[in-house]
Amino acid sequence: MTRIATRPFPFRDAERLRQSGIHPVLARLYAARGLVDVRELNSELTDLIAPAGLLHIDRAAIFLADAIAQRKRLVIVADYDCDGATACAVGLRGLRSLGAIVDFIVPNRFEYGYGLTPEIVALAVSEKAPDVIITVDNGIASIEGVAEANRRGIEVLVTDHHLPGDHLPAAAVIVNPNQPDCGFPSKNLAGVGVMFYVLLALRAEMRRRGIFDAQTQPKLDALLDLVALGTVADVVKLDANNRILVAQGLKRMRTGRMQPGVAALFRAAGREANSATPFDLGFALGPRLNAAGRLANMALGIECLTTDDEGRAWAIAQELDGINRERREIESGMQDTAMALLENFSPASSATLAVFDAGWHQGVIGIVASRLKDKFYRPTITFAPGADGWIKGSGRSIPGFHLRDALDLVSKHAPTLIDKFGGHAMAAGLTIRAENFDTFAAAFEAVGRDWLTQHQLERVIDTDGSLEHAYFTTDFIDLMGAQVWGQGFAPPVFCDQFRILNQRVLKDRHLKLQLEREGHRFDAIWFGHAEALGDRATIAYRLDANAYNGVTRVQLLVEHAESA
Repeated sequence: MTRIATRPFPFRDAERLRQSGIHPVLARLYAARGLVDVRELNSELTDLIAPAGLLHIDRAAIFLADAIAQRKRLVIVADYDCDGATACAVGLRGLRSLGAIVDFIVPNRFEYGYGLTPEIVALAVSEKAPDVIITVDNGIASIEGVAEANRRGIEVLVTDHHLPGDHLPAAAVIVNPNQPDCGFPSKNLAGVGVMFYVLLALRAEMRRRGIFDAQTQPKLDALLDLVALGTVADVVKLDANNRILVAQGLKRMRTGRMQPGVAALFRAAGREANSATPFDLGFALGPRLNAAGRLANMALGIECLTTDDEGRAWAIAQELDGINRERREIESGMQDTAMALLENFSPASSATLAVFDAGWHQGVIGIVASRLKDKFYRPTITFAPGADGWIKGSGRSIPGFHLRDALDLVSKHAPTLIDKFGGHAMAAGLTIRAENFDTFAAAFEAVGRDWLTQHQLERVIDTDGSLEHAYFTTDFIDLMGAQVWGQGFAPPVFCDQFRILNQRVLKDRHLKLQLEREGHRFDAIWFGHAEALGDRATIAYRLDANAYNGVTRVQLLVEHAESA
């Protein structure tokens, strides 16, 4: 069941923002998203929260400065998603500019699983002979891997943003805004954001040591295109601090000041970097990088982001585009299988969803879980076969159901059921025995029934209410586009009642509409929806500037509609 709702907003906050010079509609949008001070809209680097607020970051800076001074070999152990790849590229580019001897290793997700494991430590030793291992976007749960590195005399710096378990690894230093006792105000930094902050602190430490001054120090803001890409692709909350990082990265992309690999990914995706948006990063560039980690080897994605050779970057971007097309084909087949398996699934009598098929691809189950979660609006975990009778699950959740905590509870109730698990509130992964799938599905459902109310299991399309006709302009769309919208700072969606003058189905999949309200006509399209509406409908929509044959017109992108 889906219903359209209007976000409430504190009138006084909206009025205060309007009096500060904010456009009246934007003042209402910002107030509805909890913004109370116009300074929260600042997007200059000087407005970033200072690195000093991150627990142990000064220790990390001293640790790395000493390692660089002693010519130690550093090896970054990356994660195989877009956040991990960008964090690794930021680490490699930043540390090299600061004089480090640094290389990287990225686990093959199918052989080694997630994070710094003892096997990855052994692989790093045989291939790279590191003195120091730096984890990016992983490591907070790597108790055994860090212990193995320590046993071999290798020091470990953990940089991560995932939630810790009951125990922390015995690393030399841990920098993670979500570790106990860390008072950093933004708990929402992505892995790439944490690595960027570590570099800022390291550069400051090297200034203190007289190695650089303000004129000779490397310009770390050159890495902000990578920071923006990883932050948006990892779907972390875009709080005020993350919005600054993303805004600065987008600014660099729009003015052509980006890594050759980022420029090549824009070209491969058929997007224009000079008008880059968070949507481009999340839905065009991110998936092409992620495809390497899902189907091939993320080392390819990392090379794309670290090469300075434009020709090589373009060749890799084309290869990544091809892998992404293959990923889409595999995903489509898996979705068809899932729908066949769920033919008798009744959302009304279920709080969760768990599905397993022996023919599924491990690298794509997360996307399928996301699609099923969107379709049925239930916390969803999809499983694919691993090795030796194990199956690997990837989950996606809905607001109000903390997925990692749910897995933790299942694990506490049945200590032998889950082998490994980890993740966030909205996404998590786990490994179980194939024969325990039904037992797990029942235990997961029990947590869902206990935690979720019927109200929470109802999908709500939050809108910003009615929009006056005067703002159906490309100028107003440009004004909205100047702000960074995304996870936790939702893009504007408006809601009005329209008369439907005309409707037809395009390519058997999309509903094309001509709408009328108060004597004004509008073109609209509802992607992925082919069922006709009645004569009148209440429509939740986004404004879009549609360029065709050199003419740009406003069209409505339908999010949801209810026949009135």
